[in-house]
Amino acid sequence: MNKPMGGGPRGRNPGAGKLDLKQTDMKTVKRLLSYLKHYKFRLTVVVISIIISSGVSVLTALFLRSLIDKYIPQIIETKTYAAFAIAILYIAAIYLIGIIAGYIYNRTMAVISQGVLKDIRNEMFCHMQTLPLRYFDSNSIGDIMSRYTNDTDTLRQMISMSIPQAISSIVTLISVFVSMIVMSVWLTLFIILFTMLLLFITGKIAANSGKFFMLQQKSLGNVNGYIEEMINGQKVVKVFNHEDKVKEEFDAKNAELFGNASKANIFANIMGPMTNNMGHILYVLLAIVGGALAIAKVPNLYCFGINALTLGTIAAFLQLSKQFVMPISQVTQQLSSIIMALAGAQRVFALIDEPDEPDEGYVTLVNAKIDADGNIIETHEHTNLWAWKHPHGDGTITYTKLEGNVVLDMVDFSYVEGKQVLTDISIYAEPGQKVALVGATGAGKTTITNLINRFYDIEDGKIRYDGININKIKKADLRRSLGVVLQDVNLFTGTVMENIRYGRLDATDEECIAAAKRVSADGFIRMLPKGYDTVLEGDGSGLSQGQRQLISIARAAVSDPPVMILDEATSSIDTRTEEIVQRGMDALMDGRTVFVIAHRLSTVKNADVIMVMDHGRIIERGNHQKLIAEKGKYYQLYTGAFELE
Repeated sequence: MNKPMGGGPRGRNPGAGKLDLKQTDMKTVKRLLSYLKHYKFRLTVVVISIIISSGVSVLTALFLRSLIDKYIPQIIETKTYAAFAIAILYIAAIYLIGIIAGYIYNRTMAVISQGVLKDIRNEMFCHMQTLPLRYFDSNSIGDIMSRYTNDTDTLRQMISMSIPQAISSIVTLISVFVSMIVMSVWLTLFIILFTMLLLFITGKIAANSGKFFMLQQKSLGNVNGYIEEMINGQKVVKVFNHEDKVKEEFDAKNAELFGNASKANIFANIMGPMTNNMGHILYVLLAIVGGALAIAKVPNLYCFGINALTLGTIAAFLQLSKQFVMPISQVTQQLSSIIMALAGAQRVFALIDEPDEPDEGYVTLVNAKIDADGNIIETHEHTNLWAWKHPHGDGTITYTKLEGNVVLDMVDFSYVEGKQVLTDISIYAEPGQKVALVGATGAGKTTITNLINRFYDIEDGKIRYDGININKIKKADLRRSLGVVLQDVNLFTGTVMENIRYGRLDATDEECIAAAKRVSADGFIRMLPKGYDTVLEGDGSGLSQGQRQLISIARAAVSDPPVMILDEATSSIDTRTEEIVQRGMDALMDGRTVFVIAHRLSTVKNADVIMVMDHGRIIERGNHQKLIAEKGKYYQLYTGAFELE
């Protein structure tokens, strides 16, 4: 396939590493949260459970104040433990409730997070089916796969851990703050000032961490893309002894990933110990300040009035200070996961936001039959007759029999602006004709078939199918009328029967077997361990290249299209097998319009028309005898005076 030339780097654009915390990330967060709307009930359960857990934490701190200021003096004075025992049972019950609430919200969040990831993966995969071929030509498979795996996994960590932690932290901070201000305004003000300093420091670190996490995800996609390419091309690497060169290139990409990941994690790992140590410092300072206020008998302001600062209040405040700093510490520790998830989410949403393959077509392909008056009418029955259903502006509908008349009229095309691939291409393929395209690699042969399929749209000229401009035909219906056999065979995990049926999903077993017999594939299939029920894995790696191609040809045969495109279909088959396949191909091509791309000129000798292409132009056309008589480029190719590259 002719690939687009130029056009910048593959995958994300160079500016993808920039992190806009104020705009881009907020939009990403809102978009992620929108996926949670399907789990409103479960989220309500989670929030209630988090509120209960946070309330339990505050109550335990308040119990400490009561223990020091009330119960211990009472025990010393009365020598009785009854009230204390009741209080212990009370706080034990509260702890049990907190444990149950924590279990519920962790279990529920696991369901929510996996559900959201399922929804995102479904949306990604379904949208990917609507993308134009151009997207896959300009993005490596490894980078696309990285979005399904690494990037979505970062979302799992964020949804299952970071979001619940953020909710828990907010609830805890509010409840703890209210409790602290109830007990002492002075100490609360001290904590607020200290917290502002803590947030300033963590904000600076998070900004640096975010930048490198974004670069890390991009580098990871590049590494995965390179690994995928090298796995597919391992035979070529070994044949040309490029192991050292490949390792050198991989080391460079891996070193880039290492550098970005190291810097991201250095900043991320600083935050945890720093906030913990700041919490310890706050604990010590609170003890000193609180003790000094108590010794100096400074009136303790609290929201209900003024009283003395007691030892129990100081102890409870110390406990609450830990609970106040702990959520901040937890959030800062989660910042690395959040930032990495946002970087991954932006890559995931970049795929989802890729524009769909445009399709302005309105002419559809329908089952048809001929009525008593000889008119074509639409039917829901499966017939061997197809027709183009063409609605018109005045409300009328006309039906055109699908015959396979394909015309390219003065077609120009380029993958990249300014680099012309095809110029003034005109081809007239009548129903039942076999049209061969020959020429050197890069001459534009495969590009023509891509344009007939509308994998790409032309810049100038017209392509008509049965007299209808193909731009008016819905792409799915257009492609359903075309059978394609490529040089590169793609078989899917499943039985041989399922791989043949891929050509037409409603085909019966008998129709699949008949198609295999038609292209001479039945013989070797029946020799497989389980015949047509043999399971193929790894793209049919257990079969020879010729056998894989025969299954691919059978798959095209079962679709029974009026137009066939054979792109180097027999190039991977040995000469003896080619003779067998050619007989099947001749039967398959009988009565159909066929476009054949071939390097082996022996396979196109019987073509009705042979087009010789050179640098995107048709330089010769005619049948085999005519072109041989002209003694031009085709003659040179056929006699060996000039070889195809």
